[in-house]
Amino acid sequence: MSAFRHLDFTLYQLERFFVVAGLEILSVAVGWQVYEITRRPLDLGYVGLAQFLPNVFLFLLAGHAADRFSRKGILLLCNLAFALCCALLIVITVRGPHNVKPIYAVLVLLGIVRSFNSPAGRALLPLLVPAEVFPNAVAWNATMFQSATILGPALGGLLYAVFGGPAGVYGVSVIACFIATVALVRMRVRTIVRAKEEFTVRTVLAGLHYIWTHKLILGAISLDLFAVLLGGAVALLPVYAREILRTGPWGLGLLRAAPGVGAAVMAILLAYRPLRQRVGKIMLFCVAGFGLFTIIFGISHSLILSLISLVLVGASDMVSVVVRGTLVQIATPDAVRGRVNAVDMIFIGASNELGEFESGVTAHLFGTIPAVILGGAGTLIVVGLWAWLFPDLRNANQLTLVQEQPSDAISDAQRA
Repeated sequence: MSAFRHLDFTLYQLERFFVVAGLEILSVAVGWQVYEITRRPLDLGYVGLAQFLPNVFLFLLAGHAADRFSRKGILLLCNLAFALCCALLIVITVRGPHNVKPIYAVLVLLGIVRSFNSPAGRALLPLLVPAEVFPNAVAWNATMFQSATILGPALGGLLYAVFGGPAGVYGVSVIACFIATVALVRMRVRTIVRAKEEFTVRTVLAGLHYIWTHKLILGAISLDLFAVLLGGAVALLPVYAREILRTGPWGLGLLRAAPGVGAAVMAILLAYRPLRQRVGKIMLFCVAGFGLFTIIFGISHSLILSLISLVLVGASDMVSVVVRGTLVQIATPDAVRGRVNAVDMIFIGASNELGEFESGVTAHLFGTIPAVILGGAGTLIVVGLWAWLFPDLRNANQLTLVQEQPSDAISDAQRA
């Protein structure tokens, strides 16, 4: 618990918990509402695509903003915008939508806000604790995130059933954003004087260049990208809940929360017993487990087996999350940390939101169960390829890298 001895880190975790929980609550309601309107798995894929596309066009600009402006200020504006998105969904719901286009429009706005929120928030974390406790902070940061992904979906499904619709659920998300904003206002951030770089193509692309020239980082984040892109089954959970497992919104909430349970348990374990040796091989092994447990979930018609499979999916994925997150933050100078995190977030967004779209398309073409099974098999193939293509990742032994001087990182990026 050494990271929590620092008040600003604690406030940051409180802020992040309520933002993530609020958005997870919203996500359950949106998925169920969209499927209630259209009854088409493909439309659930569009839910993810609507949130991902803004990232594609804005991630470089968002990363540059995180390195140029106050990261705390960016987060404050994003929290207010999150609350606005929730309020718009309330208005749409009260008016009784007969198609999903207005909902998709709000999700695009939500994706825009997330584009700026993620790199600013991730780049802020190293400024809240001393360097010697930062690996512990990364593990607890992942734990709090997963705790929110457990409680958020479960609460979202329960609230949907209690309120008899999504409007009340969106109202709870507004309250969560307000609490997060209060915690953020009270947080003090250590000031680091950064050179004001001009807005040029070279400075904007600095994050891409930094990752490309560090193959260990490139291998770690791209492995996570393609594994979750192919193996993720989150978008299809409403179909499983309604048509395969025969449960209601409460069952969907449990299914959405199950990966978070496994991930939270694994994150706590890693916080107390961090990975010390053979981290590359362990990461590859766990990503393979992610694919295998996805296949088991795909063929399951039992709620209990499905929940157990998803718990193991989350636990396996958390190892990759902690390894990647620690590598990216420790190995990146603060001067380019926002831009590097923006690139990392586009990888994560592609694996999550674009993965939801991929799941919807494959389910539309081949059926829900074959889509999940094919995705898990694809993940296993990716693990084999990455073990061959990135020997530095396969042979990585410890979560320690020699950090470059900021001036060197900037000059290297500008030569790209």
